[in-house]
Amino acid sequence: MTFDFDVIQRSLPYLWKGFQYTVELTVIAAAGGIFFGTLLALARLSSTKWLSLAASGYVNLMRSIPLVLVIFWFFFLVPLIAQSLTGAERPPQIGAERTAIITFIMFEAAYFCEIMRAGIQSIPKGQVYAAYALGLSYGQAMRLVVLPQAFRNMIPVLLTQIIILFQDTSLTYVISATDFLGAASKIGQRDGRLVEMYVFVAVVYFVISSTLSFLVKRLQKKIAVIR
Repeated sequence: MTFDFDVIQRSLPYLWKGFQYTVELTVIAAAGGIFFGTLLALARLSSTKWLSLAASGYVNLMRSIPLVLVIFWFFFLVPLIAQSLTGAERPPQIGAERTAIITFIMFEAAYFCEIMRAGIQSIPKGQVYAAYALGLSYGQAMRLVVLPQAFRNMIPVLLTQIIILFQDTSLTYVISATDFLGAASKIGQRDGRLVEMYVFVAVVYFVISSTLSFLVKRLQKKIAVIR
């Protein structure tokens, strides 16, 4: 078997579009996951029992199910559920790209929740009591005192989870979304060069993930020195 890596060079524009979508999905899912994960973390730490139980149930559910199943369920089942609720003749078309964005935010929020919960709990309670003594409310104490420190403490772990998220975006291939892996697979099937395309994708993922992991380790050492 001979390798024809010229197919990669010929397909770079299409591969670049797929890579752009992968990066876009990673950024959107990370931002949404951190936002909703922080809200879930605050809910889990809340003294309101029903709110804490609801947040805990959601987190435990999402962390117990493979991501690919969440993608499948949302892509195939949600349109059918919406059709039965609305009485429409046909299931609404959500689309692969919107499905990927929504499911990744929902899924990643559970993991970012646990990261943020650990960060919040790492802050000494004395600082919260001091904020109360200054007349700050619970929300102000969290927003001005606790969360900034929690984010700083959890930056390396948050970035590590984002690297994992970047790798997991390749699962959108199962619903025919044209991410980096999906673009490479379509080209490989068209030209009969799946091996070359998959090797190229693996090398790109390895280089990017390894570089980012190295930078995260250096950042973690700097943060440790500051502490």
